[in-house]
Amino acid sequence: MAEDERNLNDRQSGATKLAGVNLRLAYGPHSVVEGLDIALPARRFTALIGPNGSGKSTILRSLAGLMRPAGGTVLLDGRGIATLSTRALARQIGVLLQGPVAPEGLTVGDLVAQGRYPHRGLLSGWSAQDQAACDEALRLTGTGHLADRALDSLSGGQRQRAWIAMTLAQRSEVILLDEPTTYLDLEHQIELMNLIRTLVRDHGKTVVAVLHDINQAARYADHIVLLKAGRRVASGPPAQVISARAIEEVFQVRSMIIEDPVAGTPLCIPLAHESERDRRPSQRET
Repeated sequence: MAEDERNLNDRQSGATKLAGVNLRLAYGPHSVVEGLDIALPARRFTALIGPNGSGKSTILRSLAGLMRPAGGTVLLDGRGIATLSTRALARQIGVLLQGPVAPEGLTVGDLVAQGRYPHRGLLSGWSAQDQAACDEALRLTGTGHLADRALDSLSGGQRQRAWIAMTLAQRSEVILLDEPTTYLDLEHQIELMNLIRTLVRDHGKTVVAVLHDINQAARYADHIVLLKAGRRVASGPPAQVISARAIEEVFQVRSMIIEDPVAGTPLCIPLAHESERDRRPSQRET
């Protein structure tokens, strides 16, 4: 079957690429997630959103195979990821967590090259395919001109883009990103969201990202999972998930949901509390 046909079939069938079944995630005796079922569609961009402490990052770590569930199973294409070796899993799932650390003096080019580790044997040399993957990752993230710069000499936004380039060089089918817009200014946030769209629509990637901006998630994601206290409150297309009732239940904030005049997606406008309105000076006072 041709690649375009697979893309179309996956989108029409809503095929699940990555799933958590009855997940229980805990740190010692403290459970963060209990009995969670989550299904992430293939070749789509899924955003995990929810307040701090809702379990977003913990769930992402579990889906990446970096945290063993205390109960339940994580499935990749219907197969338990616990059956895969670390290298085999890394060939299929790329992950970028918050606050990654690199050795002092490491250049951007060397960092991106580390993304090829899962594809290389102990005795295999650097191949043309490895170089092509790194060149493409640098190009897509706009970091080619930084390849010879030390990572610790860059701004926070530049470092974040370099780490994303490393993840892309891995060329895995699934990409998991924990708050990828951290340290990025507005221009580069938009560029990153557009890059994710390109990876999904043109390269057939399955991307899952933890995001804090509700409207950013609604505008760019195909699928949203709304989380609160380790449980799934709602999941589905943004138009089905983003409602005033759901936002108030999860974030404890009253809001108005309108149609984004540019994108046609849900736009959440928080409503001020009475106490905030009372404190504002009137136009006559200003």
